[in-house]
Amino acid sequence: MTRPHAALAMSARAAEAVLSPEIRKQLAEITDLDEHVLTDFRTDEARRVLATAEILVTGWGCPPLDEETLALAPRLRAVAHTAGTIRHHITEAAWERGLAVSSAASANALPVAEYTVAMILLAGKRILESARAYTARRGREDWLHPDPTLGNYRRTVGILSASLIGRRVIDLLRPYDLEVLLHDPYVTEDEARALGVRNIPLPDLFAACDVVSVHTPLLPATRGLVSRPLLAALRDGATLINTARGAVVDQAALTGELRAGRIRAVLDVTEPDDGDLPPDDPLWDCENALLTPHIAGSQGNEFGRLADLAVSEVRRWAADEGFAHPVRRERLEFLA
Repeated sequence: MTRPHAALAMSARAAEAVLSPEIRKQLAEITDLDEHVLTDFRTDEARRVLATAEILVTGWGCPPLDEETLALAPRLRAVAHTAGTIRHHITEAAWERGLAVSSAASANALPVAEYTVAMILLAGKRILESARAYTARRGREDWLHPDPTLGNYRRTVGILSASLIGRRVIDLLRPYDLEVLLHDPYVTEDEARALGVRNIPLPDLFAACDVVSVHTPLLPATRGLVSRPLLAALRDGATLINTARGAVVDQAALTGELRAGRIRAVLDVTEPDDGDLPPDDPLWDCENALLTPHIAGSQGNEFGRLADLAVSEVRRWAADEGFAHPVRRERLEFLA
């Protein structure tokens, strides 16, 4: 059987992180792989590689597959992406070509969900305040004092959106003594029951929960979704966790609530989404906010999970079995 021609397209740093020698070896066993990593589709080398490529293995930093690029790749039929969102490189022209597209979003969802669950549990323990006070005292205080707002027994956790990651979080929370609520307008009662949660209106979610975790993709309809009134509805001492996109939350309103000391936040993403928080942003000075630099997704050896999924997808495609994790054009409005 003739092996399909395959090419690699992503940034040099992404290739170094994701495409280990073992992964390249596996791809070369399945396909006729050109191991030159394309970082720019306008070079002579790219023109040579694209002329015969039937499947592209892409990653972070892949240039857009626009009409001009697709004209250079007349045999291209599929794209296997080693990361999550495909919005940055799969263009309308690519969909019009009818390319089959796969994404490793499901593999990247797991570390985000793990991070979220860890932060939910640590929020219940008030880890920021405890660690800060312990360091300041150079010792512990009397811990045998009743405080019904401290701990993780029978607390209420709200999940905003049953996305890939939201569903993973719900699943990982099953072993704990927590009540899990959901808001997702696209989830039916039967689906919510199967997930083991109650699907409730958005204002009720914020009013009822000790922790609210945001898993909503950034779409025109979700920009600023977590609004000033919703944040004001949070209980005193509640925690907002955001691992989705910074712009889903009204950051100015959140900063106001944090500076007032009324709530807590764990923010792995902030606004602007495409860069660091400005150095003079008041969020840096909020002691009740834990800011992390977009690390909830795959890091270090977790890149191997993304690469393994992509190899599996290429193997299926080469065997004419179709992708197991396809991205459907008609689902784009719901995807990150």
